[in-house]
Amino acid sequence: MSDRTSILAQPMRPPTAARAAACLGFFVLGAVVGVAGALVQPGWFPGGLLLALAGEAGAVLGATRVLGGRAGGVAVAAGWMLSVVLLTASRTEGDFLFAAGSGSYLFLLGGIAAAVICATLAPGRQPDRDPVRLAK
Repeated sequence: MSDRTSILAQPMRPPTAARAAACLGFFVLGAVVGVAGALVQPGWFPGGLLLALAGEAGAVLGATRVLGGRAGGVAVAAGWMLSVVLLTASRTEGDFLFAAGSGSYLFLLGGIAAAVICATLAPGRQPDRDPVRLAK
């Protein structure tokens, strides 16, 4: 094999218990951010919506920075999405949390878009060696 190996040729690191616990914690954080955003966004329509989306984007970006990869951001996004989807379902009594308005739809679609954008902006897995330059 040559001196220039791709990232795909690098061996995968085995997951550790601390990393799995961090991902579980970030999943719970995403669920809490989703519930808080669902309660804040209809309160002050333009400001509450922006605050809820900024909170989610900050949680996703922060988790990716803490874990040094996309796994933290995906865990936060999965927790957020699960909590928001469960909150959209109406109960048999007729109670609901999300009204059929533009703010609710912007929160759902904007939150999904923010999670995808922030999770993909995270740095991927990098090799432990010096960065490879083409004209070396």
